Amino acid sequence: MTGLANTAIRPDLQLIADLIKPGTRVLDIGCADGELLDYLVKHKSVDGRGIEISQSGVNQCVARGLSVIQGDADNDLAEYPDHSFDTVILSRTLQAVRQPRSVLLELLRIGRKAIVTIPNFGQWHVRFSLLAKGRMPVTKALHRTWYNTENIHFCTILDLHDLIVQENINLLEFVPHQKDGKRLNMGLKRANMFADQALYLLEKPTG
Repeated sequence: MTGLANTAIRPDLQLIADLIKPGTRVLDIGCADGELLDYLVKHKSVDGRGIEISQSGVNQCVARGLSVIQGDADNDLAEYPDHSFDTVILSRTLQAVRQPRSVLLELLRIGRKAIVTIPNFGQWHVRFSLLAKGRMPVTKALHRTWYNTENIHFCTILDLHDLIVQENINLLEFVPHQKDGKRLNMGLKRANMFADQALYLLEKPTG
């Protein structure tokens, strides 16, 4: 393709992009400025759509030529038919919605698969900061203070894993990683201690 000299995207977004099959239908919920969706459209030829809550984010996406509407994961997902996308992406957004369980189940109704990433509030820097300072943690991965953060549900890797098991969701792939995109080859408990973030590739069981 022409005009694609700069192909680099944020490392954690690249982990998501690597799981997307070319030519598929993709919905990116909370797509921000459209960085990931733009990459997928240009480099994986997906039929990509997006939902973004902020008007400025929608404007940036539209300026990129993307099909993005203003919407809210808590309220607007019911408008989509069952299995209308091959993959639905929710990147670093689950902890910011009002009803994370309902949103997670909606992802798996709309999409045949879902990719969910979360910041890990169980990481040791977060634990140590709260223990040592007695205040809500501010770290490199969680850089906003308690009064201006978008996060309203402080989820750890183990918390989300428990919800996945509770709802009988198939976990196809689990990728704990650092903010710079470096993968960590470790199990759930160690990842809960050391990973800044985690990626989950999910599928609802058939039948």
